[in-house]
Amino acid sequence: MEGTDYKVKLDIFEGPLDLLLYLIKKDEVDIHNISIARITSQYLDYINTFRLLNIDLAAEFILMAANLMYLKSRTLLPRQDQPPEEDAEEDDPRWELIRQLIEYKKFKDAAGFLSLKEVEQEGSFAYQSEKPDLPEEPVSLAEVSIFDLIRAFQNVLKRFEESHDLGDIVDDRYTVADKIEMLLFRFVPGQAARFDSLFETATTKAEVIVTFLAVLELMKMNQFILRQAHMLGEIEIERRLHTAPHVVEGEEELEESEA
Repeated sequence: MEGTDYKVKLDIFEGPLDLLLYLIKKDEVDIHNISIARITSQYLDYINTFRLLNIDLAAEFILMAANLMYLKSRTLLPRQDQPPEEDAEEDDPRWELIRQLIEYKKFKDAAGFLSLKEVEQEGSFAYQSEKPDLPEEPVSLAEVSIFDLIRAFQNVLKRFEESHDLGDIVDDRYTVADKIEMLLFRFVPGQAARFDSLFETATTKAEVIVTFLAVLELMKMNQFILRQAHMLGEIEIERRLHTAPHVVEGEEELEESEA
């Protein structure tokens, strides 16, 4: 992060198996036909992006990365040179991972089904008055996959590196607190824009990263929301109409963490 000690702490409830399922779904491949080499490369790209953003990673993410690299190395060996595995019933080293993913997906789908039933039950009453016309609540950050958000940032960073000469020396002294103030000034309550439009004026890679960190911080402070019509779709950012009253306090805590 070019000299900054800013560290991001996100409530990422998804784990490494969630990330693998996301990558499989993104590539639109059958779970039984996954390419270990491809999925390992994509998984490591996400891990490297988390590290670039100085995001704390659970040990299970690192463990899965090591396991994927091991499986990839096994797939590169001829069958007769495969290392012996206790109780191994198949020659294909992918099967244990595939079994884990299938079992995990079963429980994840079941949990999603039960959660949906819970929401439906909450709206059922023996008697209720006419339903008032309430404004529809937009999809929030909690409903936008953190992996979709990271993927959008990866695309922005890739386009920036392709269109800029990273060898140029530019005086860049933006901090996360600076970008938070600029974003709050740019967006009036209720105003929305495309996520990638936030980075159109960035002049350095560090500014792109700092801007993204500022967005994450503003999400945590309930100042902005993210909306996405469907998976892999375009992400839109919007400033809330009724913003939280502790913006200044959040900025002070941020500055203290950078000190």
